[in-house]
Amino acid sequence: MATVLSGTSGALYYKPAGTSATFKAANVTNASNTINVGSYLGFKVNDKVALATGGGTLPGGLSASTDYFVLTYTAATGAMTLSTSVGGSVQALSDDGTDGASPFTLQFKDFQSVGDCREWSFEVTREELDTTVIGATLAQNAPFRTFVTGFADGSGSATVYFTDDDTTIANRLIEDVIQRKQVGATFKLYTDLVLSGSNPDDTSSTSIEVPSVINSASFTVNPDDAQAIEISFRPTSAPTFDFARS
Repeated sequence: MATVLSGTSGALYYKPAGTSATFKAANVTNASNTINVGSYLGFKVNDKVALATGGGTLPGGLSASTDYFVLTYTAATGAMTLSTSVGGSVQALSDDGTDGASPFTLQFKDFQSVGDCREWSFEVTREELDTTVIGATLAQNAPFRTFVTGFADGSGSATVYFTDDDTTIANRLIEDVIQRKQVGATFKLYTDLVLSGSNPDDTSSTSIEVPSVINSASFTVNPDDAQAIEISFRPTSAPTFDFARS
């Protein structure tokens, strides 16, 4: 007999807005160990990031198999330096790299648990396209319209608690509603979260992964209750439904 899931089986994980970037060899200045990943993105110091080559050769000193941490990022210029550890020394670059068919990519590495989430919801809807043919054959009963399904769309919301710790991913999610460049914002909505140690076991868990834009944050303060902020979002591309446990 199947076990019905409860709300305690679910969880919300998140990758922040503005944390997916591309760059080319021309954007690398190895003399200062900087990479221009683009201005006014949402990267913050100590974000763990991963690199991909795009078919080229990464700047000397960098590897696609190594995790890096943002050491510095200047939003006005887009200049970034990396380190192999949190607060470590700057990663030295020996050359600018060689471009491939696609640009290099630099992205926020791991989903972060929004531990201050009270609830989340996600709705998928489908359009109906009317395919009724006018002039149907006369019969005893009125003809019915005919329809086929069209494009899918979605919308989601999450209620998160506002805390006095401005380093939490929940507070960052709330702030991301005003982040101009939201590329990289992705929700991982676990319908049944199974942990392996302290990390999600995605083989055993079930989830919906939603690349998103965050389009509202509703602030309501009641002196008697914890401050809960209602976030709304919608997909920027097709969500990934993973309900298989294999």
